Amino acid sequence: MSRLLKFIFACAIFLALTGFFQVVYAHGVTLGDQGYIQEISGVNIIPFMYLGAKHMVTGYDHLLFLFGVIFFLYRLKDVGLYVSLFAVGHSSTLLIGVFFNVPANAYLIDAIIGLSVVYKALDNLGAFQRWFGFQPNTKVATLIFGLFHGFGLATKIQEFEMSTDGLLTNLIAFNVGVEMGQLIALSIILIIMGFWRKSARFKQQAFVSNTVLMAAGFLLMSYQLSGYILN
Repeated sequence: MSRLLKFIFACAIFLALTGFFQVVYAHGVTLGDQGYIQEISGVNIIPFMYLGAKHMVTGYDHLLFLFGVIFFLYRLKDVGLYVSLFAVGHSSTLLIGVFFNVPANAYLIDAIIGLSVVYKALDNLGAFQRWFGFQPNTKVATLIFGLFHGFGLATKIQEFEMSTDGLLTNLIAFNVGVEMGQLIALSIILIIMGFWRKSARFKQQAFVSNTVLMAAGFLLMSYQLSGYILN
């Protein structure tokens, strides 16, 4: 088996491990967590922080997008800036969407989240400049897609019968947990990429991995749009 085929196989394993093929749970909350959220009331900071961290660590759509965002970022300063933009967007719409019960179709929001993965893969491949002759503002795009990622989770939480007692505090705790989970996941990804970037074949493998990333985004979009049409 050639090295290229081995690498593609490794990418498939990565996607499987991150839960990509469990699309029925796309950007959602597990049934166990759903039941727990609906049963408790009052301020529960630690449990909601745990749920937020768990959502981020197991949220493969978040991780795929962030993987694409930091793919060619070599300085921690840049990583921190882009991840902060994503976090601001994600946190804002999650809080506003749930607290004010802003309605939206979950399938369409999740389809846009799939589009965010496609966008980032195309951006990494230099497709916008090559095909359309322009370069989108990557900082603005990261913030905007962060808004959709947060709103996607808000649409799921809105479906629960959550107690309004301590709701705002619990949502803030959930967001803090999300940021902690994001920091853990990114630290692991950055360590792995630090070794990967030293490989002589990194540039060639970067093209293949972003192609796989784009295909994963299209698959996410297709699944969500199918759900929208069928439901």
